[in-house]
Amino acid sequence: MRQAFIPYLGLPFSRDMTAYVRTPLPANEAFSAIRRVVAGLDRNLPVYKLRTLESTIDASLLNERLVALLSVLFGALATLLAVIGLYGVRAYTVEQRTRELGIRMALGARRRNVVWLVMKEEVVMVGIGFAIGLPVAWVSSKLAASLLYGIQPNDPASIAAAMAVLGGVALLAGYIPAARGSRVDPLRALHYE
Repeated sequence: MRQAFIPYLGLPFSRDMTAYVRTPLPANEAFSAIRRVVAGLDRNLPVYKLRTLESTIDASLLNERLVALLSVLFGALATLLAVIGLYGVRAYTVEQRTRELGIRMALGARRRNVVWLVMKEEVVMVGIGFAIGLPVAWVSSKLAASLLYGIQPNDPASIAAAMAVLGGVALLAGYIPAARGSRVDPLRALHYE
């Protein structure tokens, strides 16, 4: 935003004027002192909209903070919907494989082996998702670089955190049905269908 500074006395007519004051005083004391000084100079000069630099900066960043909050909320909602979808697909797959898992358990397979059998597919899906998602995120972050404040577009810490959260959530969504599938009673599984 461009600004022009013009001497107040050089204006053909009086308008609003903004003055910045640097002081070590707390805001309330500074505001009172400013009002006293201005009243001592001219009692007819109105002094209004006194605020600190912090409140001015906060007001100027209100829209950006609202957009950031909405982005976080919609991102969380999207993650929740993805988790529900992943859980549903994996639960359906485990349900379809109940007979196979029961036979494996009847033949002596350990529960952790049955869990790993199901989780192996989940790990592969997460790996494929990262292999596709990382390059897409890398390219799209260049487009969103103007919206990021204080973070580099391809910040390794942010990318690692996002991968950890999304990967962990996806693996958890797959682990729950896998653990349930490993507790299948072999006799019930053999009579399944």
